[in-house]
Amino acid sequence: MRIDVLTLFPAMFAGPLDESIVKRARETGLVDLKIHNLRDWTHDRHKTVDDRPFGGGPGMLLKPEPLFEAIGNLKRQKTRVILLSPAGRQFNQAIARELAKEDDLLLVTGHYEGFDERVREKLADDELSIGDYVLTNGALPAMVVIDAVVRLLPGALGDDASAHDESFSAGLLEYPQYTRPAEFRGLKVPDILVSGNHAEIEKWRREQAKARTKKRRPDLL
Repeated sequence: MRIDVLTLFPAMFAGPLDESIVKRARETGLVDLKIHNLRDWTHDRHKTVDDRPFGGGPGMLLKPEPLFEAIGNLKRQKTRVILLSPAGRQFNQAIARELAKEDDLLLVTGHYEGFDERVREKLADDELSIGDYVLTNGALPAMVVIDAVVRLLPGALGDDASAHDESFSAGLLEYPQYTRPAEFRGLKVPDILVSGNHAEIEKWRREQAKARTKKRRPDLL
């Protein structure tokens, strides 16, 4: 998979994407990740990327000229262009699985008061938000999307089954899990999990997942 990111803050991506699963996926060639500075597609000495909105109002908008030029240069035949902004559809595990099937993604991060609407109309294939809150810019949401997508690529995890047996994969929160020791400070692992009865264990896990989801996230049911 190829992922390009267009941002005003490329330095923010150093560190989070150089660790753990994403780092390993990059090193093994599962994902080719490139970070690009939007200001590289400006042509004035101040490298201007924003201007005041027509009609008045607070804040500044990202100008169409550098975005059209940058996306035009970076986009290839199969590239899916995704804007990161609070106005997008809310990102979830189903969308992560959808994006993991793509060969080529271009994530465009918002800033200031957002994008000139012509960018949405003519350049974007999709628009995503990671939640109902506002951040200073779209760099963190882009990192969230990258992390969630890359871990779903075949070979990214030590065991590919891990990506299917976790919260949200079946529309439920994950069931409670335990490891050794079987008793810790008077707290014991449920007897069913040490019974060796795999059919009953699976039944218990399904029931626990449903109960936890009903209590904590009834909106998922």
